Amino acid sequence: MRPDGGCLRFADKGAHRRWLRPLLAFAVVFLLLAVPSGAHAQGPSSPSRSTAHVYLIRGVLNVFSLGMDQIATRLEERGIATTVTNYLFWSSVADDAAAAYKSRKVRTIILVGHSSGATVLPDMVDRLTRLGAPVKLAIGLDSVFQTTLSGKVGRYINFYIGNGAGTRVARGRNLQGQLSNVDVENTPGGVGHITIDKNEIIQQKVISAILSAL
Repeated sequence: MRPDGGCLRFADKGAHRRWLRPLLAFAVVFLLLAVPSGAHAQGPSSPSRSTAHVYLIRGVLNVFSLGMDQIATRLEERGIATTVTNYLFWSSVADDAAAAYKSRKVRTIILVGHSSGATVLPDMVDRLTRLGAPVKLAIGLDSVFQTTLSGKVGRYINFYIGNGAGTRVARGRNLQGQLSNVDVENTPGGVGHITIDKNEIIQQKVISAILSAL
């Protein structure tokens, strides 16, 4: 019935539906946009986003390490929180990770770096150790300078190309943890310094190591 007591005609119902549909569509879009972009549905086997965080460090100019973004996307799809940044900001990233660890927002810290991003990983491990936030796993992809690993880390994997620009990571006297230097020169299909982070086989190795750590 209309407010004046008359009957609501079918034409009136159609008019209501025409303005109601756009309103409902807007409401649905609003609700979808309100969900944080980093949030993903988690299945029973997905690691908890509330306890693990993977920090991925790009190399020079950000344009040669886009494999870090690819790995981050694949981890996010599994419900694992990530942060991707340039190697120049490694110290502030370490500070942020330590603060998150101390506040118990993050309980498992994992680092992944390519090229110059891999070169700064031992410094990040050392800084986080001094800040009281141990690193569970660190993975370097073809560090371009000789580095020495100290501090506390559950496991450090250095993937490098033996016949290329990459170098091995030396074990420091104060290191507490496992260090593995893995030559990936003979990776099927070939791999180079610029492509190692984007190579499917290498990415699978990185992701598998991360899932094992969790």
